[in-house]
Amino acid sequence: MVYNYRMRFDVFSLFPEIFEPYLAISILKRAITHGLIEVHTHNIRDWAFDKHHMTDDTPYGGGGGMIMKPEPVFAAVEDVMGKPPTDPVILLCPQGEVLNQQIARDLAQHERIGIICGRYESFDERIRQHLATRVISIGDFVLTGGELPALMLMDAVGRIVPGVLGDAEATQEDSFAPDGLLEYPQYTKPAVFRDWEVPEILQGGNHVEQAKWKRQQSLIRTFEWRPDLLEKATLTDKDKKFLENYKKSLEEYNEQKPAS
Repeated sequence: MVYNYRMRFDVFSLFPEIFEPYLAISILKRAITHGLIEVHTHNIRDWAFDKHHMTDDTPYGGGGGMIMKPEPVFAAVEDVMGKPPTDPVILLCPQGEVLNQQIARDLAQHERIGIICGRYESFDERIRQHLATRVISIGDFVLTGGELPALMLMDAVGRIVPGVLGDAEATQEDSFAPDGLLEYPQYTKPAVFRDWEVPEILQGGNHVEQAKWKRQQSLIRTFEWRPDLLEKATLTDKDKKFLENYKKSLEEYNEQKPAS
């Protein structure tokens, strides 16, 4: 099958060489080789104005650390993506909205995305206010730079691009997609390993019952591991009834369980 869809990532970083090893292997490498994804890295220092190629300076108002200057970042993004850019420009920052599968799906609808990787203590606020169209975090923790989050973002978005995984439906049963539940447990050969056996239902050929089991396992796993996801998940009446019965059975089990 021939896919006409393309996704281009323009990554702006002080350390573009970080991206080369990861993009040179596995699925993203094949996607790049087949022309499904393009990744262009740009060194922000190339747009610095002074002879020392300074990209940071001390913060106004005092405080520790250095701040990324606005001039080279604006110049880099606007030279590459237009002034102003017409495509999304993502600023990676711990203060942004936390990356999830829905955001990845939203971004995968675009044919081009710019990604700004921060460094040092922080970046000039005018980059966030007047250049970035979206601020994204990968979690409530702080890293030394935005390069690792950028790779995670490109991986999450890139694998959704049609043809990247080979099968157009390959991402439909991933955790969080499309109904917001965690994925059901997966098994492979051997059927028995250290006396732990693959569930019997998966070893047979009853695909209807297998599909039912998978759905129920997704519901159980989401309820036990990420109950917060159930508030926004797409649930049928059967799903809700199953969860009610499952919760009731848990309560009965806990009531009968001997106190330790």
